[in-house]
Amino acid sequence: MHFALPPRKSSHPPPYAARSSRSTVLRRTRLQFVAIFACCIIVLIIVFTRLYSTPSATVPLGTPEVVIVTTLDENGYSQEYIEQIKANRQDYAARHGYACFLPKASTYDLKGSPITWARIPAVRHALTLYPHSSYFFFLDQQGLITNPSLSISDHIVSRSRLESLMLKDVPVVPPDSVIKTFSHLKGDQVDLILTQDKEGLAQGSFIIRQGDWAQFFLDSWFDPLYRSYNFQRAEGHALEHVVQWHPTILSKLVLVPQRTMNSYDSESAGGDENRLYKAGDFVVRLSGCDAPDAKRSCDGEMAPHFKEWQTRYKRTSQATEA
Repeated sequence: MHFALPPRKSSHPPPYAARSSRSTVLRRTRLQFVAIFACCIIVLIIVFTRLYSTPSATVPLGTPEVVIVTTLDENGYSQEYIEQIKANRQDYAARHGYACFLPKASTYDLKGSPITWARIPAVRHALTLYPHSSYFFFLDQQGLITNPSLSISDHIVSRSRLESLMLKDVPVVPPDSVIKTFSHLKGDQVDLILTQDKEGLAQGSFIIRQGDWAQFFLDSWFDPLYRSYNFQRAEGHALEHVVQWHPTILSKLVLVPQRTMNSYDSESAGGDENRLYKAGDFVVRLSGCDAPDAKRSCDGEMAPHFKEWQTRYKRTSQATEA
């Protein structure tokens, strides 16, 4: 018997059936969704990386770590005195690679408030001019840097040094304020460094760290409402009010011993050895020397300190040149 052979396979198989247009559209939609989702993830990664990256990674080369701020008011002071103060700040900044910001107090519109309020917008201005600098040291024109060998970094703001200086659990406003400084604050959590004198918080010399908190604090301190109160000690009493009644501000503040950065001359110290300037101290201040009823002369009291500083500066310059 003969059986029929199976049909021979063709060397040209028929093409596959074309996919339906519905499945093609669905596949394309899925691919588009995946692409959009991936782009969103990439954007979020970039944003969070920039938000939480360390500031040091984006600080331009040559940025000064510290900016020295002093507001200058020529009323009641000789031109020689003002020039000496400028030279003092510029010399100190040059030694340590810092920057100086020395605006005239009259630059700022205080709406009739005492001229001493100008320190607040001046520091706020400096924060804007030097956005990458870490610390801003305000020293009023009644103060002189008498030991230029001490850097802000090593002498005060380094974590270990600051933690060794902190006055913990002490009344913010002496002698018996119920509001006290925090006892658990760490050096790297501090944004404002102040000292006290016998009258309260001393705002003629302070250090503030760059950041959103600093801007918030300065804006709060400079609030028009406080300026309208006509406090006896103007911005000094306003500062004490803000610090004592705003926990957000108190939580970032530390007090350090007065002679760390705010030693007083004999006329200002009132016989208190813990406040009295001694040779080798970082700063001397003639607190209140310009008060109308003080019968004191800022020029006369500062003269021997200027002379001491100039002698030290000349010796250092000669040693460097040699």
